[in-house]
Amino acid sequence: MNEVELVNISLKDFFTKKMLKFALLPLLFTLLVMYILFFSAAGYGLENLDIMITQVQNGQNVIIDENAPFYYDWANFLLQYSITAWLVGFLVYTVGIIFIMMFSVFLTLVIIGFLTPFILKVIHKRHYSSLPMSGHGSLLSPLFILIKSLFVMVFLFIILIPLYFIPFINIIAFNIPIYYFFHKLLNYDVASTILSNEEFNVIYKKEKNSFRIRTFLLYMLSLVPFITLFSAVFFVIYLGHGYFIELGKIKGNNTAIDKFLNN
Repeated sequence: MNEVELVNISLKDFFTKKMLKFALLPLLFTLLVMYILFFSAAGYGLENLDIMITQVQNGQNVIIDENAPFYYDWANFLLQYSITAWLVGFLVYTVGIIFIMMFSVFLTLVIIGFLTPFILKVIHKRHYSSLPMSGHGSLLSPLFILIKSLFVMVFLFIILIPLYFIPFINIIAFNIPIYYFFHKLLNYDVASTILSNEEFNVIYKKEKNSFRIRTFLLYMLSLVPFITLFSAVFFVIYLGHGYFIELGKIKGNNTAIDKFLNN
């Protein structure tokens, strides 16, 4: 089975009534979270800091409220000079972009974590009921993978700091740590639900590059505005088919796959 056929199968499954119901959950959950964050952020701090920055850049005197946060004094000093103002502005926008991207990915992975077992059970029952669905890991395993991946991601963010000031290259540098986190968690969620530890080691040793390419394409898709609200379920379906197909190969059982392709 080539990658085009794999995508077609995944899309057919995604556009079924049951999967579309699953796909509504990310949309509703994200809208709720963004609604809460919007009204939480639209407060005194952000509004007044924006006014202060505008005044400083226009050469006006800034009157700082005595109750204002401590970082107002620092920002006032830095923004008096063009070079430091540029650096501060660059860093603020950079951090903002990173935060939005990370939040989007985190939110997608949280949703995937809850939906993965239910989605894969439907896929298994529909196409691969002749294959065993063993699964591995314990209740603490996802937490361990999460913490480990989070530390590595933060470490990558730190060591790549010099690249953040280089145009175009900084785009790649920003995304490397987030993609690492995305790949580790998504791949673990799907593989640990379908495969035993031994089966995973055999398949991933042989096909790790294929799954890295797949998670990279899914990560790029998750960066497209609004699409990520609906794509979480497709991510699981797509990777799930990939692992089920490889499981069929090592078990010598391709009957379910051939039957589906001939429909």
